[in-house]
Amino acid sequence: MNWEERQFGLADCLAFLRRIGVDLIDVVYPPVCCGCGRLMGRHRAVCAPCWSTLQLLERPYCEILGLPFAHDHGEGTVSPEAIADPPVFDRLRSVAIHEGIARELVHGLKYRDRTDLAPMMAEWMVRASDGAVASADAIIPVPLHAFRLWGRKYNQAAELARSVAALSGRPYLPTTLRRIRRTTKQVGLGAKAREDNVRGAFAVTESGKQGLVGKRIVLVDDVYTTGATVSAATRALKRAGAGHVTVLTFARAMSGLI
Repeated sequence: MNWEERQFGLADCLAFLRRIGVDLIDVVYPPVCCGCGRLMGRHRAVCAPCWSTLQLLERPYCEILGLPFAHDHGEGTVSPEAIADPPVFDRLRSVAIHEGIARELVHGLKYRDRTDLAPMMAEWMVRASDGAVASADAIIPVPLHAFRLWGRKYNQAAELARSVAALSGRPYLPTTLRRIRRTTKQVGLGAKAREDNVRGAFAVTESGKQGLVGKRIVLVDDVYTTGATVSAATRALKRAGAGHVTVLTFARAMSGLI
């Protein structure tokens, strides 16, 4: 068989696959569940068993902290936590509790080089943002220190923020906020230790300050635990003149309903 015949045969094969609704990429890399690897009908999807473990954070919840209420207390209700200890950021929104498939997706993105998960996770984050993304002047990721970034190869928060910006058409500013001090890992630290660990760790670049004054910012991270990291980052943004900061994460550590 000569080259022309082989080329014609390949073209015929691809045309047949397209006619029956199968892309070549699906033959080489079959679509599987992003959580458990079960075969699926399309890419970037989650199977029913994995989906059943997803605990979405939906209304009714605290208008400021996004903490879920066991009962609907009316629109605009603020939780006792937000009243007793107001956060430095203006609002917090997350997709789901950091358990089950939500935890698997975060770990896949963060530790297993699954950057392909970011667009799907970002879609859910845009929906969970409660309009914050649509009204934002800019999307900014929580940065990694240069040394940590070198070791990890990429910043998972930046992957999410980039996808959120691409989906929404909002400006993506990955270099406005910098991590100027190398900190120890937050995993395993208590709330006070976490706060001390990241105090003064962030700063806005001189060039970045010009575009922050009075602006509405969505600050993106993968998981909200105690809030120490995003609070330190928010302080840096507000010192530089940011008018409103919404923290947006994919997952959130949670211990119960109010």
